[in-house]
Amino acid sequence: MTSSLSRKLAVSIERWPIAGAFTISRGAKTEAVTVVATVSQGDQTGHGECVPYPRYGETPKATLEALKAMQEPLANGMDRIALQTAMPAGAARNALDCALMDLEAKTSGMRVWTLLGRQPPRPCTTAFTISLGTPEAMAAATSKAAHRPLLKIKLGGDGDDERIVAVREAAPESELIVDANEAWTPDDLEYNLAACANAGVTLVEQPLPAGRDEVLTRIKRPIAVCADESVHDRASLEGLRGRYDAVNIKLDKTGGLTEALAMAHAAQALGFEIMIGCMVATSLAMAPAMLLAQQARFVDLDGPLLLARDRDSGLRYDGSLVYPPEAALWG
Repeated sequence: MTSSLSRKLAVSIERWPIAGAFTISRGAKTEAVTVVATVSQGDQTGHGECVPYPRYGETPKATLEALKAMQEPLANGMDRIALQTAMPAGAARNALDCALMDLEAKTSGMRVWTLLGRQPPRPCTTAFTISLGTPEAMAAATSKAAHRPLLKIKLGGDGDDERIVAVREAAPESELIVDANEAWTPDDLEYNLAACANAGVTLVEQPLPAGRDEVLTRIKRPIAVCADESVHDRASLEGLRGRYDAVNIKLDKTGGLTEALAMAHAAQALGFEIMIGCMVATSLAMAPAMLLAQQARFVDLDGPLLLARDRDSGLRYDGSLVYPPEAALWG
């Protein structure tokens, strides 16, 4: 490979203010910290964005260093397929995987879905997230979003029954999905599931801590339960059978779109419904997931809607309808 065709990698940490604060059971934050990988070859450049997640032991600095370590392999010709074994699944590999896929599309002159042999993505309805708070605060936030067809409600333990009642009263027509972020216990699991079912909730995400969710096999679930922290890539799917009805696929967990596409196919073959999720980030992180959204029962790609501002050429949001990325953004 000549020097003019060698791939060059640049990485950076970016900070994006959140509109207000974003609160879940593990805490609150006022900015999204992302890591961006840029891979250049000749006059073409591919971009990918990830969100290092402390829940999985990731930090922006460590993610940056993990990506920098890939500079030499990239210069020596490492492609996206070789990347899958060169790095473990996680945020760092996601940024690089998506950047390489973006670069492939640009160098081929095709949109990424054509390159992958898939149909062009269509606009889809995304959930809009209501942060954890008091029943009164959540009801107030929900009333402002009650026109949206799908709301994702963050819960967090004690008082969740009151929270979901308040939210339902504030949005009587919206479909509701709930994310407990591992905050429930085996003692309150059935009570909280029943409270959600009574409020007409369609799906509950990750009610119990990952690795301590075996009780889900021993109870009758009144509504569908979705794995999030308990599922990462294809290797984690088999152990979820009998515990969960759906899986939340996030590119930062799978380590990129390459594994996520394979995981979605494997999950559906095992009978799981698909949810496509995200961290709070810009449209650059959401764009690759739009390819997965086409086969998902639930789409949660509202990250840019929670920011004070998005990057230039961001995804188009028309209310809760999100449109596929333009080539200027990704793919």
